[in-house]
Amino acid sequence: MSTTPFDLDGYRARIGWQERSQPDLATLTAVLRAHMRAIPFENIDVLLGREVALDLAALQAKLVQAKRGGYCFEHATLFKAVLESLGFAPVPHLARVITYVPRQVASRAHMFLAVPLPEGPCVVDPGFGGLAAGVPLPLVEGLRTSDGVQTHWFTRDDRHWVLHADVDGRAQECWVSTLEHDNPIDFEMGNHFTATYPGSPFRQRLMLRALTPGGRISVMNRDVTVREGDHFEQHVLADRHALRVLVARHFGFDLPQIERLRVPAVPEWS
Repeated sequence: MSTTPFDLDGYRARIGWQERSQPDLATLTAVLRAHMRAIPFENIDVLLGREVALDLAALQAKLVQAKRGGYCFEHATLFKAVLESLGFAPVPHLARVITYVPRQVASRAHMFLAVPLPEGPCVVDPGFGGLAAGVPLPLVEGLRTSDGVQTHWFTRDDRHWVLHADVDGRAQECWVSTLEHDNPIDFEMGNHFTATYPGSPFRQRLMLRALTPGGRISVMNRDVTVREGDHFEQHVLADRHALRVLVARHFGFDLPQIERLRVPAVPEWS
């Protein structure tokens, strides 16, 4: 277990959130929104062949001090430390992402948190990329919850909880979880698989998402989608330098190593 102290003041400065807090739904909602607005989703280190470490010192150095982003294991592990420092008792869980593949072949390689509250347990999932809910989701079957952009809900299938999202009027299955107890080594294994297994989607594709004041900007390989309210714009990145400029402008950090990024799904960038 890490003995690194959590720098709550540094984290508050990183996300621009200085409100007084208590462990309730209002605080959980406010800090989740601030976290997701400030800290983007990105898998650049995986494509650079760098280690993705989950110890608190490494996460604070990357996501807080260096103002980088990360993927689910990084977001959820950091956010767990945040919530614990605020008096919550978050419980980490693993899920199988079924957005693009059936559950029979999906690995348990997604991390999210369940948070007990007087109103009942809620799920917070800041590291789910473009389909992440911007508000806590009550763990109640069939209850639709909107964050102002997307609507999410859960269904039950035997002992499984299935997360759904409304994507442009179409129901999309996101992930499935039994909400069973997971040990710390389970998250380390899932993170290692995600970051290093040659067939992992995170090793094959560039995936970025950042929230903007009026919407969001998403990158999948060379395809860029900018959403402002109901308006969409799309364009294709010309080269790695264009990607570096976009990341510096919209994601809040400049990383020279982007100029040599390898993306197997983009032949000219491999």
